[in-house]
Amino acid sequence: MTKIAVVGATGLVGETMLNELEKRQLELDITLLASASSVGKKMGFLGKDLIVKELTPDSFRGIDVALFAVESDVSKKYAPHAKTAGCLVIDNSSAFRMEPNVPLIVPEVNPEDIKQHQGIIANPNCSTIQSVVPLLALKPFGLKRVIYTTYQSVSGSGKAGIEDLERGQRGEPNLFYPLPIANNVIPQIDSFLDDGYTGEEMKMIHETKKILHLPDLQVTATTVRVPLQSGHSVAIIVQTERPFEISHVKQALAATPGLIFVDAPDFPTPLQASGREDILVGRVRRDYSAENSIHIWCVADNIRKGAAGNAVQILDTILEHTDLV
Repeated sequence: MTKIAVVGATGLVGETMLNELEKRQLELDITLLASASSVGKKMGFLGKDLIVKELTPDSFRGIDVALFAVESDVSKKYAPHAKTAGCLVIDNSSAFRMEPNVPLIVPEVNPEDIKQHQGIIANPNCSTIQSVVPLLALKPFGLKRVIYTTYQSVSGSGKAGIEDLERGQRGEPNLFYPLPIANNVIPQIDSFLDDGYTGEEMKMIHETKKILHLPDLQVTATTVRVPLQSGHSVAIIVQTERPFEISHVKQALAATPGLIFVDAPDFPTPLQASGREDILVGRVRRDYSAENSIHIWCVADNIRKGAAGNAVQILDTILEHTDLV
């Protein structure tokens, strides 16, 4: 029986990871790990109560795979201990994503990269995950330039983001975001860098290139927090090297595993994506302002498909294809 640890089990992403594992009805030996303040908490799994244990450097003895759903500093501290113990780490933070010896995986896009791991596999940014799948569909046309504009829900910030939105909806002051998020949008996710970009924007730029194996791809992004509890939306403009017919683009999107194509006059919304593992795409149209350019609207449940779901999909891929490890 495969022994799995969920690190950060009591957080929003960790809880969803546990739910995703439960849905699969697999025979797994689950260990729940979190900070000292959560020790002793009971969490249900397949009709049983699992007890949360304290995360320590020795927590990974005998564990086969650890799903990390914690902040980067915690991953940097404990992932090396897991690796030393012979435990494969699937890390949801940004701690290791851009390290050359750490594969950055979206199973629909680059599962073969799992073979390159040296004990740690990185889970990409939520918005990157949902964006690179439609880009994969367009790769045969030759990807030249990508422009992202995101509309990211507060659950991307975890429970603290949801609580801040709820406070604002009650007319109470914000405690988490730099400005009120209720009835507002905040064009800043992560810290500002010297060039005016934010950390989130640079994550999308660099991660897209790495996942698609296109280091010279031109990518830019504007990331925005919006007052929704769940669901990320991304407006994507793609310029290709070669001409295309819109009908061929739609066919390529519709045929891509993990994508649900919604054709006009209908269109996908974050509400429709809620609770789903699929990525929904629509509003596909030619961009008349630039040669060989196209607009795509892309929505997904950022927790169910993004942070938690993609990590568990990576685990699925490993369990189904042992040759990858």
